[in-house]
Amino acid sequence: MIGSGDTSRALRACLAIGGLAAALFATDSFAAGLSAQSPADRAALALRWAPVHYQDVDQTGSHALGGGADYITRYDFDGDLDARNNWDRAGQSAYPLAAHAYYSVVETSTHWFITYLFFHPRDWTDSFFDTEHENDAEGVLFAIARDGSTYGTLKAAVTVAHTDFFSYVPAGSNWTGNAESVDGSLSFLSYEGVPHPVTAQEAKGHGLKAWPAYNINGDGVIYYPSLTTAEVPSNPDDRDVKYKLIDIFEPGGLWDQRNNSWLFGGYGSFAGDNSGGCGSGAIGCSTNSANAPWGWDDNNDGPGRGMLATDPVSLMKSYYLIPEAVSMSYTYNGYR
Repeated sequence: MIGSGDTSRALRACLAIGGLAAALFATDSFAAGLSAQSPADRAALALRWAPVHYQDVDQTGSHALGGGADYITRYDFDGDLDARNNWDRAGQSAYPLAAHAYYSVVETSTHWFITYLFFHPRDWTDSFFDTEHENDAEGVLFAIARDGSTYGTLKAAVTVAHTDFFSYVPAGSNWTGNAESVDGSLSFLSYEGVPHPVTAQEAKGHGLKAWPAYNINGDGVIYYPSLTTAEVPSNPDDRDVKYKLIDIFEPGGLWDQRNNSWLFGGYGSFAGDNSGGCGSGAIGCSTNSANAPWGWDDNNDGPGRGMLATDPVSLMKSYYLIPEAVSMSYTYNGYR
């Protein structure tokens, strides 16, 4: 039996312990903010930092599909998971190229790392001296410092342009070049009341860099992010098109399909063949040449294949000197 004095002491002890727990809870980076372990929080983070995306468009030649070959869309835009018929079906009225992009959020206690993938059914050319391939997937990685604010602060980016990576920092970032020099500045554009980074892809080959390292030259589409709406450009010079974000880690999604031999011709490489006229009027059409994020690689740089997505801490520490503390332990990494 506890007496009144004991009750008072016990109560004070409980309050003290409770106060300590509250203090610890308040300083826990997960308690006060978003957690990538939650699909809803991953979506919120992805929407907040999703780029306003400039896509240059070329209408020259039969493989351009009147500009449609440069529209971003889903890898299953035609309703199936057979990646070897995407070149053939692109441009058919039965399969409109509604705008989508894919994202993954990887988390440590100090940072979020958000990867975005933009997919095209064709990597094409109108030159006899170039090559083509079915499917195309390039993208960007953003590093976000968890600084106590709801969505953190964007510190740096690495973009994918074919088999090369390029690094960018926003004005005022204290991250500087390390094993690789910084290639340029990351620009922002206000959309729905908050600044979004601006990225751009070239026509035909769809290499991706920070705008204006690539830009719209003549016709082009400007895409804006959404969690709910996927629009088809009304014409090759549509400057206001919404793209819908899709989580790479959603059940049955891109990561879950990684061993599907209809979709992938090898680990991290989308399947692709030379049917439908791919390579006609060019040097040729290569096969299985587009890569998912876990297949992206700059073979002239240190980090290995796929690390941009699967081990972004190591990649960013290779590319940048980072003055703040950077945890090397992942608290959420769906690639592992």
